[in-house]
Amino acid sequence: MLGSPAIRPEALEQWLSETIQQHYVALLLKRIGMTRRRADCFVRLALYLFLKDCQARKVLPKPPLTELSFPQGWVECSCLEAADVFYSDKERGGDRSAGMMLNKLVDLGLIQKQFDGNCTQVKIQPLPDLLKSDNQDSNISFAIDAFDPRSDAIPIANLLASNYNWLNRNNDAVTYRIANILRDWAGQYATGLRVLRRSDNQNPVGFYAFYPTKRESEIKFFEPPSRGLHLSQVSDIDPFQMALAGDETCQSIFVRSWVIDSEYRQASQPSLLLDSQQTLQRMQQDFPNLWDMYTLIIHPNYAALAGGLGFQKTSSDPKMPLYWMYQAVDRFLKLDMQKL
Repeated sequence: MLGSPAIRPEALEQWLSETIQQHYVALLLKRIGMTRRRADCFVRLALYLFLKDCQARKVLPKPPLTELSFPQGWVECSCLEAADVFYSDKERGGDRSAGMMLNKLVDLGLIQKQFDGNCTQVKIQPLPDLLKSDNQDSNISFAIDAFDPRSDAIPIANLLASNYNWLNRNNDAVTYRIANILRDWAGQYATGLRVLRRSDNQNPVGFYAFYPTKRESEIKFFEPPSRGLHLSQVSDIDPFQMALAGDETCQSIFVRSWVIDSEYRQASQPSLLLDSQQTLQRMQQDFPNLWDMYTLIIHPNYAALAGGLGFQKTSSDPKMPLYWMYQAVDRFLKLDMQKL
């Protein structure tokens, strides 16, 4: 059995009782795409990595624990090791199925995974809704303003890259390339690019891009969604052309990006939604015939949000877990964001 003598995967209940573990499983089951098996595997993985990290830092607590805590940063965890954590109490389940489970937890936005050439490392994503006692930033306030291509491009590109890595199964969704694309968009039409910041240090923690689309590009919204990818791809050719202010033939807005650092999502998303309505109203002054809104669901975390805003699924991709969603501009503007 893998794991250090002090931390045996088959004996995690000695550190955190099954009752407490199931409390966190119940909280996780409220998330989109979660099953009891996935939630159980995540809780066990988080507990094991926390203990392993504590042991490496020589601060291993005494059992039993009274709550779940997360490790600090990246922790080594092979697929064989994960299999012991996930399936130590099961008759089936090997390193291949454990690797698939790790990928699913990445898909769900619960963990990050990377391979440094020698070993696999796992990082637990911030989940303040799960670990409320660990959230030390509850008093942080936020501000929303225009995208600044001089100072915002790199940090926002990093934020966006993490949104695409789960799709590509790698960690090289090139941040530099994304940053330059954002700067190009800002040079053409900056009104639709908005940034959520922490008020104390002005660091970007969220971003959205409303992209006015030329009439000639609208057909792309009815093609397989994978043909609409650009930021996460290596091609230099953007499948969508941006309409410029004053274009009366522009009918469509592409919600090209919507991302908030998971640590701040619950506290800041209502304000960002209100700002998005105000931005769309400003854009109507430049594009008087805006009727349609489209978004491409790339990360499953945002599917529930889009559905709650009235977006409807229009088409799926035959090869990738992507799909288009549609909402009328007029209906979006009538939504009471305070009640969502």
